[in-house]
Amino acid sequence: MFGLTFDKLLIVGVLAVFLLGPDRLPGYASKLAQLVRTLRGMADTAKDRMRDEMGPEFDDVEWQKLDPRQYDPRRIIRDALLDAPPGSSSTGMSAATAAAVSVGLPQHERPTIVPLAVGEVAPYDSEAT
Repeated sequence: MFGLTFDKLLIVGVLAVFLLGPDRLPGYASKLAQLVRTLRGMADTAKDRMRDEMGPEFDDVEWQKLDPRQYDPRRIIRDALLDAPPGSSSTGMSAATAAAVSVGLPQHERPTIVPLAVGEVAPYDSEAT
């Protein structure tokens, strides 16, 4: 949790004893416990409210799939670029796009890059540049 190990917590506790002193330490410890109870109660209230508002679907949601730590931006972009709309061909892909898409792909899955013919102008979007 937050990169805190037992050693670090022990050091923080010893520092708290020296800085606060034995007279004020029990009061601050009880305030910390009250804060933790309040935060836990707020989290439980929020969960109950979500369950009430979402109804029975709340238990059916796969919360692990929605964890932002599991998203890989490279995979998302690669999937978006490789999923061409029906009827379009992948040969219209620019070399830079193909290179960006092919990062991390096995050789047999990489798109083929077709070089421009002599005198052919590279495609670009005049509104985007």
